[in-house]
Amino acid sequence: MISYEPFYKTLKQKNISTYKLINDYGISRSLLDRLKHNKPISTVTLNDLCNILKCKVEDILLFTEDN
Repeated sequence: MISYEPFYKTLKQKNISTYKLINDYGISRSLLDRLKHNKPISTVTLNDLCNILKCKVEDILLFTEDN
């Protein structure tokens, strides 16, 4: 299972709000909703988030095996 919990920790560490992502970087509310509910996102989107936040993939998502 993929969780986007690290994404929110990274936002907090970098002092970036979801409001700023929407208004300054053009991130859609629907994408933020997808992240909030651990729904799939594309690798292109993942790349964009890494560039915006200047972070690694593991700062955005966490993989754990399904049981």
